[in-house]
Amino acid sequence: MGFSCGIVGLPNVGKSTLFNALTSSSLAQTANYPFCTIEPNVGRVAVPDETLEHLARVAKSEKVVPTYLDFVDIAGLVKGANEGEGLGNKFLEHIRQVDAIVHVLRCFDSNDVNHTEANIDPVRDAEIIETELLLSDIALVAQKLEVAEKKAKSGEKEILEEVELLSRLSAALNEGKPARSLDFKEENTKFLKIIRPLTLKPIMYVCNVEETAVVSGNKYTSQVGDYIQGSGAMVINCSAQIEEEVAQLDDEKEKAEFLASIGMENTGLARLIQSGYSLLNLITYYTAGPKEARAWTIPGGTLAPQAAGIIHSDFERGFICAETISADIFLSEGGESAAKSNGKMRQEGKDYIVQAQDVILFRFNV
Repeated sequence: MGFSCGIVGLPNVGKSTLFNALTSSSLAQTANYPFCTIEPNVGRVAVPDETLEHLARVAKSEKVVPTYLDFVDIAGLVKGANEGEGLGNKFLEHIRQVDAIVHVLRCFDSNDVNHTEANIDPVRDAEIIETELLLSDIALVAQKLEVAEKKAKSGEKEILEEVELLSRLSAALNEGKPARSLDFKEENTKFLKIIRPLTLKPIMYVCNVEETAVVSGNKYTSQVGDYIQGSGAMVINCSAQIEEEVAQLDDEKEKAEFLASIGMENTGLARLIQSGYSLLNLITYYTAGPKEARAWTIPGGTLAPQAAGIIHSDFERGFICAETISADIFLSEGGESAAKSNGKMRQEGKDYIVQAQDVILFRFNV
């Protein structure tokens, strides 16, 4: 599995420009006016992974398959989106489909690019979008609660628990607290996945800054940093203009030299992916052999049988064991056979929690 990020923000903050640069595509039309993006554009990018490349070389793999990240470019939201303003309802539903929200904030001054508000204020812009998501969730939860309360007359335990959960959620939302600020029991997860509150989704703020502020930030990024304190959100600085320039370079050496010239080690895409993995608690494990080396993305804490199941359901159903080598040992030993001969391969059972950078061969019997 990979994961999907919905790129949101007010009109003209640089969402579509950033989307084009990150996906090295021109799927999203860019223009200096609101609602340029009418249908959500989806761009799939391979997750940069040097470890996978090294594993493929050592294993002499014929094919290399990275894991992927989907970016969904969602049209600019405005005040009143929850009531249908500015094509809002349609795009709120698009947000409901993604794993995480990437909220692009304008953190640069320019007379050449219009802004829907009177001045540049990224915290105000962030609050506008968060308010729209909150209001949408309030309406959604109220509707679900009304239905659940009618069903609760039957006294069924599961329905009563739903009423309790929805009541708690409704109270928090009406106090201006996003769903992600609450602690939920593990058994609530399935129900929450069904109703999909927008404010439950983890959020990352991308401060779209001028080229000179990517490394050190500016007064606007400082304001955003203060705003997210204690919220569990993440923030990165990114210049859509720089990402656009990098995307036009085909040679990796040229890209590295260009980034170094402006004091950057990694592209905005690499930093966004790294932050996205952390935000969603995702890790990568590998399978590597002569035919194929592949990266697999799973939630942290996944047990070996369930990790095997993302390859094929038969692997989970008939799971016997996971023959496991850490990637660094796989590489230092020169591959699976040498690691096994030198006693560096472990046989892990059903209770094993897969670790980041594991290289695994699953044994199963169906």
